[in-house]
Parts: sequence; structure tokens; C-alpha cells
Amino acid sequence: MKRNIIFILLLLIFLIPCKTEKKDPINRNKIIDIKSIKPLLPFKGKIVFQSDMDGDNEIYLLTSKGLKKLTDNTWSDEYPKWSPDGKKIAFSANPRGSYEIFIMNEDGSNIIQLTKTKHKATEHAWFPDGKRIAYTIERRRGIFRSFSIWEVNIKTKKMKRLLTDFNGGTPNFSPSGHLMGFTGKRTIGWDAAIYDFRTKKASFLTEGGKSCRPHFSHDGKKIAYVSSKADGKGDIWLMNPDGTGKIRLTRRDETYDYYPSWSPDDKFIVFSSSPRNHKKRGNWALYLVNVKTGRVKLLLDTPGRELFPDWH
Repeated sequence: MKRNIIFILLLLIFLIPCKTEKKDPINRNKIIDIKSIKPLLPFKGKIVFQSDMDGDNEIYLLTSKGLKKLTDNTWSDEYPKWSPDGKKIAFSANPRGSYEIFIMNEDGSNIIQLTKTKHKATEHAWFPDGKRIAYTIERRRGIFRSFSIWEVNIKTKKMKRLLTDFNGGTPNFSPSGHLMGFTGKRTIGWDAAIYDFRTKKASFLTEGGKSCRPHFSHDGKKIAYVSSKADGKGDIWLMNPDGTGKIRLTRRDETYDYYPSWSPDDKFIVFSSSPRNHKKRGNWALYLVNVKTGRVKLLLDTPGRELFPDWH
């Protein structure tokens, strides 16, 4: 009986939604001409994202004019995030084996390593003042993983744990900076959560262990997040910062819709989506959804997998 219980618990861990899955490397025999790749829709601003179209994950910049490759190396560059002023990009990379947080100029120049950890530094977010970055630390013990949120001072590179009594990751800040959304760990599953720096209290905004990745709109009035509650796969949802007014925005039962990021005017959300039968090796592409109408349109589809877009 004890062995059966342990087996069931281990099985549930692997079946929990809202986890970032590792993507198998792609082997390609031809060089991709990124100058020929254009967005399928006009849009304002600039979007950074990661893609493995050249064989490993690199950071790319998409504008209405086309595509630009910002990193080009033999290791993996992931999770790009714009600084509040749009002049810097933070990202996670593993040039020496372990993932650390780096920053670079918007053109890909002047790369600086910020963190030096014994574990894996992954998804992150800039504080609204642009002086610090909150990031996720992933620790592995055999098949088990734990997640915690830390911060690093960009000037001094001093690191410290941000939430000392709450497990979770994928931080995101309200425009004022007094609220931080994050993905909180449940006993089974994950849920969107929030931390108030004024009251120093954390609380869940969703329940059921099937939601994650809360992302504040630029005006601070809404939070976009991912939930598999409706179709068992993943949709983009909206709610108020207090957890009320939940609305399912994308209604695509055949796809996995993940990683939302708001447009500068909060009228659209860019997200990554993959077909139903290819979650692990799917053709992840970038889509736009109209926040008012819920209408979804394809923005960019390359031979690679486009993930973790961030719009400025």
C-alpha cells in the first residue's frame, strides 16, 4: 500500500500542469535566413522572445519591420524580459553549465552576468524602478524540484531571497511595485498568487492547482494568467488584482496557450501556443489576442519554437 501511494504521488508530480517543459534540441541541415521572416500582423512596439530555430535557444527581437537575432552562441539563452525603460534586456543563460541571470543592451551588446548561484536561476522580472531583478531559483533533489524567488541588485550584484516563507516562481510586478504576482506551489499543482510588499503577506488568487504565470497589465487594472481549468491544456485568462472577475480570454480547446505578455496600450496580449498533439515537441508560435473581443490571430511562426515573449 505504501509503495502504491508513493507511486501515485510521483505520477501526479509529472502530470501537474503549468510547468515549463524542456524542449528537445532541433537538428537542421540548412541555415535559416531570418531577414526573410516577417510578422504576419502589424503591431506597435517591440517583442523579445526565445527560439530554437537555429538549433538551440537564442534571444530574438521582433518589430513590425522584421526579426533580429540578439544572441548567437552554443549555449542556451532563455526568458528575455525588457527593463522598464526598454533599454536593457534581462535573460537566463548557461554558458558555464548552470543557468544565471544576465543583462544586455537592447541590440544584444554589452552582456553582463548578474547572479552567481549554486542552483538554476530562471524566470525573472524587473522591479519597476529598474534597479533590481526578481528571479526564480530552481533546486533539484533527484526527481524532485523546489522553487523560490530571489532578487539581485543590478549595481552591486548582491543577492537575497525575496520571499522567505513561500515557495514559487515566475515573478511579475504591478506598475506601482507594491504588488508582485507569482506562481505559488500547492500541495498538488500550482496557482497564481500575489505578494503585497506593504502588508508583507502572500495569498493565492486562484484555486484548484491548475493556474500559473500572473502578468500585470501596464495600467495595473488586470492580470493575465494561464489556466488549464477549462480544457485541461491551457488558456489565457484575465482577472482583477484581487482575484475577482475571472474571464477566459482564449477559447481554443485544441491548443496549449501559454506565456502571456501585454501590449504597451493593454489592448492586446501576445502569447505562445502549440497544437494539441505536440505539447512536448510542438510547433510553438506567437499569437495575438484582442483583449476586448477575444479574437486570436497568428503573429509569427518560424521553423523553431517561439516561447516566453515580452512586449515593450
